[in-house]
Amino acid sequence: MIAETKLSVSQQDVRSFSVENGEPDWFTELRVQALEKAETVPMPVPDKTKITTWNFTQFEQFHVESSTYSSLNELPEHVKALIDLESENQNLYIQHNQTPAFISLTENLKAKGVILTNIITAIKEYPELVKKYFMTNAVKVDEHKLTALHAALVNGGTFLYVPKNVVVEQPIQTVYIHDHESAPLFNHVLVVADDNSAVTYVENYISANEQAAGIANIITEVIAESNAKIEYGSVDTLAKGVTTYVNRRGHAGRDSQIEWALGMMNDGNTISDNTTQLMGDGSVSHSKTVVVGRGKQIQNFTTRITHFGKNTESFILKHGVVKDSATSIFNGIGKIEHGASKSDAEQESRVLMLSEKARGDANPMLLIDEDDVMAGHAASVGRVDPVQLYYLMSRGISRKEAERLVIHGFLAPVVNQLPIEAVKKQLTDVIERKVK
Repeated sequence: MIAETKLSVSQQDVRSFSVENGEPDWFTELRVQALEKAETVPMPVPDKTKITTWNFTQFEQFHVESSTYSSLNELPEHVKALIDLESENQNLYIQHNQTPAFISLTENLKAKGVILTNIITAIKEYPELVKKYFMTNAVKVDEHKLTALHAALVNGGTFLYVPKNVVVEQPIQTVYIHDHESAPLFNHVLVVADDNSAVTYVENYISANEQAAGIANIITEVIAESNAKIEYGSVDTLAKGVTTYVNRRGHAGRDSQIEWALGMMNDGNTISDNTTQLMGDGSVSHSKTVVVGRGKQIQNFTTRITHFGKNTESFILKHGVVKDSATSIFNGIGKIEHGASKSDAEQESRVLMLSEKARGDANPMLLIDEDDVMAGHAASVGRVDPVQLYYLMSRGISRKEAERLVIHGFLAPVVNQLPIEAVKKQLTDVIERKVK
């Protein structure tokens, strides 16, 4: 059976939605043209994962209005746990399904020219900035059907801009609350750090329901201009039944740095593309990912870092645990283009399977078109060592508890290297829940 790929909306639907939002004409036309392309360009083809039966295009209701929060005290308890409620300096944006629900940015950062707002407001109030960066360098509209559909149907997301020479000391946090059983998420996150600036951005996708029937089409563009540094952390915990396509893309200028710390903990089928383009000489990117798959879910994670500039450096580190009847595919690609001399591309992927029906695969690839470089990779796929379990159980520990300890020990080398403390804590809590 092949899933229906006929689109759920028409050009008139898209045009009306844009006009109702008060968007400028150029963005309305971008939406309409993207929808036209979505009708003709093919679906993406992730390596070793067949997605022809997955639903990425059908939904009952495109736009929903959800409640807002006048204060953080009104948040659900499971959301409060993600936020430092005691902090006097809240740099925070919360989205409830598709509705901007709460925003706070310190006066100090506003005075320095930092912009934090929802993506629809940014399109209207900061059109020159959005027009410069929205799906122009990092992600292109016509890459495939899902990128084109995303551009046509964007209905949420964040815009963060840090001006030249501004260093943001405290993390910027966003929380996306999903509690509507079928509302589609077409979130676009655009993070731009201008020359000589620095920022840490942390986001959470969290479902209030254990079971849903929605789709999530999420694209993030992280732009680090010359000598800028961006630390980007995310913990995704969308519900079982939510089919997710998430594309997080980085574009690094000269002497810039992009650090990724990703906790991929969704309970539904997931396709993840995390690509960074090291365009400028001396640019650096490290991508660290932790995954737990369970139930019958199917997940495919592709991390690619491409070296264009000279003296560039990359490191991909991924550890994943697969239990029950789940399947997880890890593709790691280090690509050094011709002319990117003195560059270094390293990667490591490890998968631990906890049951006979669990399936994991690690596929490291090095594509080298330049001689004067360094590159290396390591990969392993295996099951829980029975000797480890026996040793722990011989000390009076139950098998379930022994497996939990082995899992934490397996994931700890990645979790401990994550550069963002808030992501470390949240990941540890989510891992604890998922391996029980």
